[in-house]
Amino acid sequence: MAEKKYDSELIGYTDDPVYNDAGELMSWRVKIPKMELETILEKYLTEVNEKGQGANAYVTLFMSRAGKACARVYNPNSEAAKEYRNARKQQSTASVADDLPF
Repeated sequence: MAEKKYDSELIGYTDDPVYNDAGELMSWRVKIPKMELETILEKYLTEVNEKGQGANAYVTLFMSRAGKACARVYNPNSEAAKEYRNARKQQSTASVADDLPF
């Protein structure tokens, strides 16, 4: 069986979620230590494009299957992210070639 490739890394420490009286999720906090923030700035920023946009870090808060609150940061340098970008690039060039009238 092929090993699943991930495009994110687990980070920080998350508190348990806070729910209101109706049982709706209100919020939860993530604590990211300084050393982890420095790592995010060094390793996990997206590339800057021609327009000068980019250099973003994407942090996702989510609940694990076991019901534990977690946080992860998108790793644009991971194998899964590179494969996804290549697949999208191939798909967009294929669709452009199909749209030509001749």
